[in-house]
Amino acid sequence: MILFDIGYSWGICVAEKVKRTENEWKEALTKDQFIVLRQKGTEAPFTGKYYDNKENGIYFCAACGQELFSSDSKFDSGTGWPSFTEPNQQENVVLKEDNSHGMKRTEVLCSSCGGHLGHVFDDGPAPTGERFCMNSISLDFKKKE
Repeated sequence: MILFDIGYSWGICVAEKVKRTENEWKEALTKDQFIVLRQKGTEAPFTGKYYDNKENGIYFCAACGQELFSSDSKFDSGTGWPSFTEPNQQENVVLKEDNSHGMKRTEVLCSSCGGHLGHVFDDGPAPTGERFCMNSISLDFKKKE
């Protein structure tokens, strides 16, 4: 994995998929990160560090560092989780049907490490009409200088 600085935007190149055993993930992540990223948990609304973040920058996967979202696509959904209209690069996320907990939803996973990020819903604003509702604990943020 190579992190590079290209002026005001940050990018990440992941040469190959990140593969670790569950024990390796337990060692690499905090207990709460492991519950959300590996066991598909959800943090409580209005408790995450990025739900109300208004700084300009890029959001990365907290597990592997892959670039995911830009502050340019972030909006206040009123739900208590950071919400985005679209990922920076569609290939950096995987969408998967999720019928758990008696609901029909679409799960959002990091395409590099398979970490659970949150869900996407079709009630977002223009231009996409989508709301990528992410767990703050699944994200790291790099402020634009």
